[in-house]
Amino acid sequence: MKTCQRLAHIKASFEQDIRFLHAHAERHEGSAPAKTSAKNAMSVKRNMARALHRHLDRCPECG
Repeated sequence: MKTCQRLAHIKASFEQDIRFLHAHAERHEGSAPAKTSAKNAMSVKRNMARALHRHLDRCPECG
C-alpha cells in the first residue's frame, strides 16, 4: 500500500512521544510519575491509531 509523506510524519511524531514516555517510565520505575507516563503512552498509542485511521480515510493519495 502506497502512503503519503504526511502519514509518515504523523506516525513518526506519535512514535517519538511514545518512546519518550516509555523511557521515562523505565528510568523512574515504581514511582507515581512513571506509572502516569506508562498510562499516557498507552493513551498516545490509541490516539495514534485514531489519527492514522482518520488520515487513511480522508487522504486521496493513501486511500
